[in-house]
Amino acid sequence: MLKQIIKKQIPSGIYESLQNLRHEFKIFFLHRRGLCRARSLADRHHLQLHLGCGSKIKPGWINIDFCPHADLSLDMREPLPFRDSCCSTIYSEHFLEHLSYPGQTAKFLNECYRILEPGGIFSVGVPDTQWPLKGYLEQSSEDYFRIAKDIWHPQWCRTKMEHINYHFRQDGDHRFAYDLQTLETALSDAGFENIKQREFDPLLDSEDRRLGTIYVNASKGNPA
Repeated sequence: MLKQIIKKQIPSGIYESLQNLRHEFKIFFLHRRGLCRARSLADRHHLQLHLGCGSKIKPGWINIDFCPHADLSLDMREPLPFRDSCCSTIYSEHFLEHLSYPGQTAKFLNECYRILEPGGIFSVGVPDTQWPLKGYLEQSSEDYFRIAKDIWHPQWCRTKMEHINYHFRQDGDHRFAYDLQTLETALSDAGFENIKQREFDPLLDSEDRRLGTIYVNASKGNPA
């Protein structure tokens, strides 16, 4: 009730800013809690991290996100609380697009590179933006828009441009869109090598993201 009264009394822009500030304070306290829990991992080697796990928890991995079932709650816009070269594998699926590009993305990828051991693998999946843009330009192609309407997008998306906008923004949750070239460039800038697109792996990736995702593996050089 009080929330509705406040919302009616102040301009919508200020209300949205206050909501964003409230959200950031919540993230701050969750992050502090995660930092405390991460201290127990300080002496461990060959960690397997699942960054931005959401509800898709991987047994045997350290699952990191703000969802209730994650092992650690960390703000991945901040430095990761792990020592250099302590991870054998880092996995991230449909998370990178939630970071601002290039600043937050570069910071995140640099941290992933730092904590990987030599020869370690960073495996990442992002929504494929080449597909919807190609479909928009090729007026005879309806595959993306038909699938998006049936599976992914809300009912208010009716025109192709509405679908394109939703793909890019996801109600404000998405900050950047990727194609293979851009993802490869971002990984290379962070120092990663052997950057190669890979096929969907049913033992690693989420079945509901099989369609419309670019998956790439990259490594931190080779062991000395």
